[in-house]
Amino acid sequence: MDRTYAGVMSRRNTIMKSSVGMDYTLYESDGIGFDYEAMMAGIGYSLDDIAAIQAAGGVGNTPLIELKNITELARRSAARGRGARIFIKDEAANPSGSFKARRAAVSVYQAKKLGFKGVMAATSGNYGAAVASQAAMAGLKCIIVQECYDSEGRGQPEILEKARKCEAYGAEVLQLSVGPELFYVYLLLLEETGYFNASLYTAFGIAGVETLGMELILQCRKMVGKDPDTVVVTNAGGGNLTGTARGILKAGGQGVEIIGASVDLAGLHMASDRDFNKKSFTTGHTGFGVPFCTNPDRSDVPRSAARPLRYMDRYVTVKQGEVFYTTEALARLEGLERGPAGNTSLAAALALAREMKQDEILVVQETEYTGAGKHILPQLSFARANGIKIEIGDPGHEVPGMNIVLPSDPGKMGVRELDLMKIKTSYLRRFIKEGNRAPLTEADMDYLSAELRLSRERVGEILEKLGETEK
Repeated sequence: MDRTYAGVMSRRNTIMKSSVGMDYTLYESDGIGFDYEAMMAGIGYSLDDIAAIQAAGGVGNTPLIELKNITELARRSAARGRGARIFIKDEAANPSGSFKARRAAVSVYQAKKLGFKGVMAATSGNYGAAVASQAAMAGLKCIIVQECYDSEGRGQPEILEKARKCEAYGAEVLQLSVGPELFYVYLLLLEETGYFNASLYTAFGIAGVETLGMELILQCRKMVGKDPDTVVVTNAGGGNLTGTARGILKAGGQGVEIIGASVDLAGLHMASDRDFNKKSFTTGHTGFGVPFCTNPDRSDVPRSAARPLRYMDRYVTVKQGEVFYTTEALARLEGLERGPAGNTSLAAALALAREMKQDEILVVQETEYTGAGKHILPQLSFARANGIKIEIGDPGHEVPGMNIVLPSDPGKMGVRELDLMKIKTSYLRRFIKEGNRAPLTEADMDYLSAELRLSRERVGEILEKLGETEK
């Protein structure tokens, strides 16, 4: 085999197809799109089947907890009669400490069913621990490939903590520096080992998250007698939001507003060695969230099952300092010490609750475990060591890569709205730049309409305008 970068990349589709055990060509159309719902159904498991698979691995049925003190904190800076009740789905109760155990349980089950001897995942964090945990239960070998260091060998505390977690479950962890070698090494290892590709973006993984959305709807109905008005989801690659939203819809949760939330890391390039350690968050940030919205198929499978623009009603950002503040508030006010990813959406919820009426229900759909490297103190110390100024004041003055501003008052916390129409337009602009200028079929337009949750007429208007601009 040709082991050069070019040689391995030329075989990427063949490698990915054989390592997932799924023929993606079955769902491709003659035009630009593919049959998304057929791909999701192609896994062959009902939602009840998935719940049973997860239960066998100790996954799911996590508690929904009302955060009464956090709600009160939000109401203190809200207008009279405002301040929705905030609930949180405590996914840290899963065996590996995060909602990603739901994805891993289904992928590992499928790997064992198909006779694979081991599983692999390319991830810096919680998903690696989830795959390693489920693989240990199933008696499968596990390799996790991590993007861990900059060129000087400095690794972020949070990433190193997650590597320790993976190794504790018996996984072999390969730690790489930032750059294009991650995908190359991953493909090469998949080919050499013949392991199952437990990608975050397969239909198995996304279907695994659907149980989370279903559970929170059923639990909310039992606890308060109605569906939540709003569910806030930390958004990175889009799988968390996609799976949760699909589960909500399958549980009959019509009219539930789905809000994506990411940490604002605008201006920092995720593949830049210079910027790698200028950020304090390894997931749930705009460096993943925005690119994966505009190009969901940038993942390690031919067609990603994470399609966030199909389900997202709003997309907001929060600042790094606001998430650190929220992490401490959750511990001090509710007695729950949890990690940063879930607290991204909780930080957004503190601000969003102030917009809502007091009888409305807002659910933050996940928490994650915390550990030595994920705690706010090592994170802030590492930031300071990398030249980031730590301040207390107005988070609106925070500039990614320059400073972290902890709110001097909870009333200073807020969300910044991302323009979903602008993001959808960027999706279509990329579509045109990839050479899709030929007249589109009815099926093509239906596909784009579903992808972007826009009418066919609106998609046509945007394409026509972009076409004129690109000439």
